[in-house]
Amino acid sequence: MLEIDRFNLELNLTPAPLAGRPFAAFASELEQALSIVRRAAAWQDGRVVMVGILPTLRADDLRLAALSDAARYRALNHGLRRLRQAPFRIRIDGADPLELAADDVGLEGANTSFQVHLRVDPDRFADHFNAAQLATGPVLAVAGNSPTFLGHRLWEETRVALFKQAVDDRDAAGRSSRRVSRVASGTGWTTAGALELLAESARLHEPVLPVLGPERPLALVEAGRLPALDELRLHQGTVWRWNRAIYDPAAGGQAAAEEAGRLLEVVEARVAAGQTGAAWQRQALAALEPRLGRERALTAMLERYLELQWAGDPVHTWPAPAGR
Repeated sequence: MLEIDRFNLELNLTPAPLAGRPFAAFASELEQALSIVRRAAAWQDGRVVMVGILPTLRADDLRLAALSDAARYRALNHGLRRLRQAPFRIRIDGADPLELAADDVGLEGANTSFQVHLRVDPDRFADHFNAAQLATGPVLAVAGNSPTFLGHRLWEETRVALFKQAVDDRDAAGRSSRRVSRVASGTGWTTAGALELLAESARLHEPVLPVLGPERPLALVEAGRLPALDELRLHQGTVWRWNRAIYDPAAGGQAAAEEAGRLLEVVEARVAAGQTGAAWQRQALAALEPRLGRERALTAMLERYLELQWAGDPVHTWPAPAGR
């Protein structure tokens, strides 16, 4: 399905219990889905790349016309503009600092993501959430993959700053008063579980899509049934915490760890090598730019990135392009 901008696609895998070898099953299903998308793209003379921010994006690729023609994204754009009442301004430091403004949320579409939804029992939520919060910093450090945006060399993970600013509904007063952004790492640990975080989102952030459903939640609870809470779930879809509580009226799951060791070995090797996707891109760009210039070097770097990604080897093993 389309994401907020037309050039991004969203793939969803089939939910499965975390038992046995779930990650191998997820990888197999993901590869099958990618094969379908790649064939469809080839029919249109296109290719698929999995990267944090496409290195060859230009400002013209992110204008209003790039927004997907879907009611949800039109409503999201309208709602955030209504709350913001001013252009969305982007300021990101780096080797080539970037400043620009936009009248819509199309800049956010430059970001891609890989999201994992973990369903747990309510009484175990706090421990799982706090563990995820604790792991976010190290995970981010080894997963950086967007060192450039619009030709500017910025953060190792530019998506962090770009996402926060591209959908920031706070006015100047809200930012100066340090009101929590819709895109944030959170406000601390949770002690009371998911309800604490859901209530915080409702308290801190005005609804972007104020749509009311026909359900009467209290009546369902009195009848011994679980409500869907459509309004809450819709609101949570417009509050983007790095680790986000989601209400889902279904049973939880149990995680067994048979594959964890092998997968963590790849992470360990990446840390030892010091080569993330972002580090490889920076090194490749530095090697190619003296001969090709910035724009052509980004294109050549992306071509090599696609070749190596297609081969399927871990990024810490990738050789950088020669500068010759």
